[in-house]
Amino acid sequence: MIGVVDYGVGNIQAFLNLFKRIGVEAVRADKVDKLDDAQRLVLPGVGHFDHAMQKLNDSGLRSRLEQLVLEDSIPILGICVGMQMLATSSDEGILPGLNWLPGHVRSFEGNTQCSGLPMPHMGWNILHPRPCYKLFSKGFNESPEFYFLHSYYFDSLDSEYVSATASYGFEFDAAVSCGHIHGVQFHPEKSHHWGEQLIKNFVEL
Repeated sequence: MIGVVDYGVGNIQAFLNLFKRIGVEAVRADKVDKLDDAQRLVLPGVGHFDHAMQKLNDSGLRSRLEQLVLEDSIPILGICVGMQMLATSSDEGILPGLNWLPGHVRSFEGNTQCSGLPMPHMGWNILHPRPCYKLFSKGFNESPEFYFLHSYYFDSLDSEYVSATASYGFEFDAAVSCGHIHGVQFHPEKSHHWGEQLIKNFVEL
C-alpha cells in the first residue's frame, strides 16, 4: 500500500487518482496511524519551501515519517517541493530541510545561465534519466518528457545522487536517489504515460 502524505500542501487527490488508474492501493495519510501500514510513501509539495516545511512540522506527521524512512527504510518519493524538502536548506527560505539527501535548493534567477528565460520554468521538458537508477530502469528507452513547474531546483551535494537531469539554460538536477530515498522535480501526476511508468517503477522498488 502507498501512503500519500497529506500535511496540508499538494494535490493529494491527483495522486490517489493516479494510483487508482494503475491499479495500486493508496491512502491519504493525514494522520499518524494512516502511515503505519504504508509500504511506500509519497511526499508531494507545491508553493514556498518554508511554508511546506512549516506545515509538515506542524502536522504531527514528521516524527513518524522520519522513523519510517530513516529507521525502517521505507521507500519514499518526494515530488516538486516535496523533493526540495529532502535537501539540507533552500534559498527560498530560512527553515532547514529534512536533510535526508544532502543538497541545497537554489533559484533559477540566481543563475546567469538562465538570464532571459521565462520564470518559472513551466511546461514539458525532456528528461535525461540515468537507467542505472531503479526509478528509470524500466520503460525509459526513449527521451521521456515530463511536466515541470518550478522556480527553484535541487543542487545535489554529490553527483552520484543525481538520477536524472533536465536543461533550462543549464543541466539541473531533475531527480535524485540515495538508497530508498528518491525525489523528482517534475510532476508525474501530470505527465501522462511517462509519469505512470515512473510511478510503476517506484511501486516495484
